[in-house]
Order: sequence, then C-alpha cells, then structure tokens
Amino acid sequence: MRLLLVQPVLEAHPRADNLGAVRAAVRDAGVVPEPDDVLLLPEHWSFEQDGVRYRESIRTLARELGCHVVGGSQHEACEGGAVNAGVACTSDGTLVGRYEKLRPYATEREAVRAGRQLGELEIAGRRVLVLVCADFWFADLIQTATHLPDVVLVPALSVSRKPTPEYSRALWRHLAVARAYEYGVYVGISDWACASKVHVLSASGVGGFADPTATDPAALFVPIAGHVAVHALDFDRLDAFRTDRRQRGFFWKP
Repeated sequence: MRLLLVQPVLEAHPRADNLGAVRAAVRDAGVVPEPDDVLLLPEHWSFEQDGVRYRESIRTLARELGCHVVGGSQHEACEGGAVNAGVACTSDGTLVGRYEKLRPYATEREAVRAGRQLGELEIAGRRVLVLVCADFWFADLIQTATHLPDVVLVPALSVSRKPTPEYSRALWRHLAVARAYEYGVYVGISDWACASKVHVLSASGVGGFADPTATDPAALFVPIAGHVAVHALDFDRLDAFRTDRRQRGFFWKP
C-alpha cells in the first residue's frame, strides 16, 4: 500500500473546481496510482451541501484513478443543520465507510453541528482511522477507537492568524510525530496549499507524513514538497516497532 497525500491550491467558493485541482496535481506529479494505494483529500474541498453529489464525485474519482480515495469532507446538509462529513471508496467506487468531524473548530461551529460517527474504516485489509482536522488534536478521540489503527489519516484545512505558516507547521509536525510514536501508527495529513484562497484567514499547508519507525530524525515527519507526496507503508516494519514497544511495556492497548 502507498499513501498519496495532496496539498493543492484550492479555492473556498461553491463554483471552484477543487476536485479538478486535485486531479491536475496528481497528473502533473507523474503519479500513477495502484489499486491498493490510498489517496487522501483535504478537508472541506467541496462547498456544496448535497451529500449525494459529493459521494458520487468521490466514487468517480476513485474509479478514474484506480485507487482507494478517502474523500476529505464537505459540510453536508442534514436534519438540524449540517455536519462536516466525508466518505471513503475502493478503486471500483464501492463505499467503504463514512466519518464525521466530532469537534468543529472555532467559527466552524456556527456552520455545522458536532458529528457523531468516528471514522474507523478498513481499507485494503488495514485498519484506518480518519480524524478530520481539529479532531486530530484530541487524544481522547483516538482512544475511543474500537481497534488500534494501522494508519491515521487527517484531512485538514489549516488556518492561521500568524503572518507566516511556520508556527502552525511546527505545531502540526510535532503533534503528528507524537501521535505516530505514542500509538504506533503511520500518520498522513493532506491540506490546502498556502496559496489557496481561503476566507479571512490563511491556509498554512501543514500536510505531511509521520513515520514512527524512522531512525533518522529528519524522516520522522516529511512535509509535502510541492502538491503531491507518495509514501510506501511498510506494515512489517510497523509491526516490529509495535512489538518492541509492547515488550518494554510502553504501548497503548497491549
């Protein structure tokens, strides 16, 4: 399995072709997805509130690229308002699960209610936990998972009040490494690029990959260089890391 992370230039507008920007980024990077690959989209790339159209767009993208797609999220209209939610599909467009943002962030709480469905999925035989953006900052949400995931995926729309993205990037980098090491999981984050058009605040481009098995400190977290990054996931190596942690009595859910 390979993890395909993206950080395209997107636009916060209902008529923006953000999915087209994702397609172009993958094409321009020369990436040819394989059936067991997993493409992670950013949070709230879709500004429609029609859940049916959103799901069909994810199914279509998965079939076009021929890989699994974890479809970021949209603010989906539902009874009582809206919820920040997304779905994942296999390479033939089959839905494999749904997830919701349980703890909306800042002014987002004015637009959506708190979600109820934790994103526990099985993709290509592996346990995947999807935490939408700010949910990644709450360790108790990870600890409510029924099973220890192999991979934690974070569709993000990072915003910052700081004049540069460096502050947010540092916070996300350290958090991703800590989560990966503490829980013995691979962590992948897809985000909006800094050049994206976001209302009021600026996107920080915090996307990247955290690998708890890395022995080179510089490889513990690898930011997305450009708009697409591809990471091969070595689960034998991850299992060995977990075994070592478990033997030393330093592992959650032994």
